[in-house]
Amino acid sequence: MSTFWSVWVIVLTLANLALITWVLFANRKVAVDDQAEPENKTTGHVYDGIEEYDNPLPKWWFMLFIATLVFSVGYLVIYPGMGNFKGLSGWSSVGALEASQAKAQEKFDEHFGKYLEMPIEQIAQSPEALKMGGRIFANNCAVCHGADAGGNFGFPNLTDNAWLYGGTPEKILETLNNGRQGMMPPQGPVIGEEGVRNTAEYVLSLNGLEHDKAMAAEGQKVFNTVCMACHGMDAKGNQAIGAPNLTDDLWLYGSSREQIQHTIRGGRSNMMPAQKDKLREDKIRLVAAYVYSLSKQDEEQQ
Repeated sequence: MSTFWSVWVIVLTLANLALITWVLFANRKVAVDDQAEPENKTTGHVYDGIEEYDNPLPKWWFMLFIATLVFSVGYLVIYPGMGNFKGLSGWSSVGALEASQAKAQEKFDEHFGKYLEMPIEQIAQSPEALKMGGRIFANNCAVCHGADAGGNFGFPNLTDNAWLYGGTPEKILETLNNGRQGMMPPQGPVIGEEGVRNTAEYVLSLNGLEHDKAMAAEGQKVFNTVCMACHGMDAKGNQAIGAPNLTDDLWLYGSSREQIQHTIRGGRSNMMPAQKDKLREDKIRLVAAYVYSLSKQDEEQQ
């Protein structure tokens, strides 16, 4: 706070205290002298037949006001409230917050700190850790990936063994910490509407779905010219850039002919937000272990 505003706050505060004190003591006096006019004890104001008496505040009420004023002065001396004056106690809301955070940090370290140095594979073997990781996931990740981590339209299923960017503990941590920005560029302006339809038929054929063979053959030519740079010659994707495998019959945006055409024509854009500025490192490791365990369960079932 600048010196000007500090002085401004101090002046306003003291002025208000002085004004309140003056009003309090001013109302201890009465306008009518009871001894001079014993029959006239009212102010002369009448409200619906009710006369207003000119009596001072009751003593107990007056003393209560005095106590609040004394408390106010004492508070402003001990605690900050007068501009830049920090008070004799040195207390501040920031200091209180930091002390509270430090106390909470100690408790968190007791429960979560041990997972900082523990390998993800080892954390994934602990039922207690997985339970905590599941709760953190439910609070932060379920809104996109679903309560069961089974994914939603446009959001990957985390319970299978198919990964856009890799499913190793290191890659999962990288995804959680830094987030991901995935984009399928629109190809409609590049290959034209006929190219869009033909390429969609080829993608359908890759998954053994019903398709037009002649159109798929033409679509393969387009794919090999335009699409294989990201998805690979075999269309199995590229985890280095997050290009999905187009042969595994797993779909982020649907497998219908119209949905595939829409993806090719207009592209897709998706983002996984970074969690490193939102969650502590130990909590991120717990979530990573939880997700890793889900994929391993799917792998074991296969």
